[in-house]
Amino acid sequence: MSQRQVLQVFEQYQKARTQFVQMVAELATRPQNIETLQNAGVMSLLRPLLLDVVPTIQQTAALALGRLANYNDDLAEAVVKGDILPQLVYSLAEQNRFYKKAAAFVLRAVGKHSPQLAQAIVDCGALDTLVICLEDFDPGVKEAAAWALGYIARHNTELSQAVVDAGAIPLLVLCIQEPEIALKRIAALALSDISKHSPELAQTVVDAGAIAHLAQMILNPDGKLKSQILSALSQIAKHSVDLAEMVIEADIFPVVLTCLKNKDEYVKKNACTLIREIAKHTPELSQLIVNTGGVAAVIDCIGSCKGNIRLPGIMMLGYVGAHSENLAMAVIISKGVPQLSVCLSEEPEDHIKAAAAWALGQIGRHTPEHARAVAVTNALPVLLSLYMSAESSEDLQVKSKKAIKNILQKCTYLPALEPFLYDAPPNILKHVIGQFSKVLPHDSKARRLFVTSGGLKKVQEIKAEPGSLLQEYINSINNCYPEEIVRYYSPGYLDTLLQRVDSYQPLTN
Repeated sequence: MSQRQVLQVFEQYQKARTQFVQMVAELATRPQNIETLQNAGVMSLLRPLLLDVVPTIQQTAALALGRLANYNDDLAEAVVKGDILPQLVYSLAEQNRFYKKAAAFVLRAVGKHSPQLAQAIVDCGALDTLVICLEDFDPGVKEAAAWALGYIARHNTELSQAVVDAGAIPLLVLCIQEPEIALKRIAALALSDISKHSPELAQTVVDAGAIAHLAQMILNPDGKLKSQILSALSQIAKHSVDLAEMVIEADIFPVVLTCLKNKDEYVKKNACTLIREIAKHTPELSQLIVNTGGVAAVIDCIGSCKGNIRLPGIMMLGYVGAHSENLAMAVIISKGVPQLSVCLSEEPEDHIKAAAAWALGQIGRHTPEHARAVAVTNALPVLLSLYMSAESSEDLQVKSKKAIKNILQKCTYLPALEPFLYDAPPNILKHVIGQFSKVLPHDSKARRLFVTSGGLKKVQEIKAEPGSLLQEYINSINNCYPEEIVRYYSPGYLDTLLQRVDSYQPLTN
């Protein structure tokens, strides 16, 4: 056999290996093929190809493994159990940029599924190598490494701390300053994932000078980048007053308000989330947002979108309204209450309705004027129906009940209270009767209307325990009227009159 024929055998073998990994990588892009590939033992066949003498085969084998591991945690687990991670980590340090990207992709695909799988990546020493990749000359390698580090950090405080301890943060801050948009996005996302777990981790990001660079990019035209920037700033601001103030000091207002009109819904949502995370801390921070036009801008934003995009804006209005009478009035003046009432009625998801109910309760609980502003939007009957509906989630029922109680205890607007006399269960009725007992003694017009509308008659039909608070309220209402009027509307009085008619002997001449 000639030398050429011998070499041909090796060429065919190489060609077959190349075709195999390319085909597996292609098949792994389609979910319907995954189970068949798994059952055929694809993992054990790909593993030795990571060490292949041909670089393209190594890279394609790593790409195929990444796609498989990305699909579900069973396949990611198989990568760990197949002892593939140490080889990937070794190759990250030694191989060319194409292989580094593929290897980092596998680590990201494995680490995303669970804290346990992410910990396996940490345990095999991958973090130090990934951090070194953040300094690579190739932006694609930096991006792949940043993505893997972010996916590891997002699970919990311990994993995030491990990423910090490996020295990732200063390099991620440098990455957000690079010209490539994709790299900026992933670096911002990784900083967001690290910051979210604790004030200490967020402080580490702040100490690396991240806030100033993030804030400068709020106006970047790229929607995805803008969204990640806003998310990172939110995760920093949420932890404490000090961190929120540091974010504000980077001059994010009024620039961030322009994001509320962005056509990208995630930009809108993340902008609302950032404003919410600042507003929740103190009345002073909420007042600052009011002064910059933030409340009115968030209300407009809520009106321009639907579903979960509305949620952080709804909660932000609740936080502002909860702080003080003046801040709640600022929400009312900006026409926030009708918008919240629309969300309460329109939104199909219970958790969004619950947020709207909570926000209305926070705004309406301060004074009769605040309660009236909520009551005139017809929110109270909606809250009552949500509270009493068996289809409402437990959280929605609890928040609706609390909101009703908060608003009723301040509400002196009787037209809004009257329907509750007929529809409300006893635990709500008590608060309604209590409000009538406060208003009627001082308002003659209301006393007359209460009789003609049937309210006084309804009160006489209520059965209250002697000596109870409810009975005291009823007595206070009855004391507003002449005794014969109260007797006239009491149950059974008509029968008594008819009996008197029956027994009455007319005078005869």
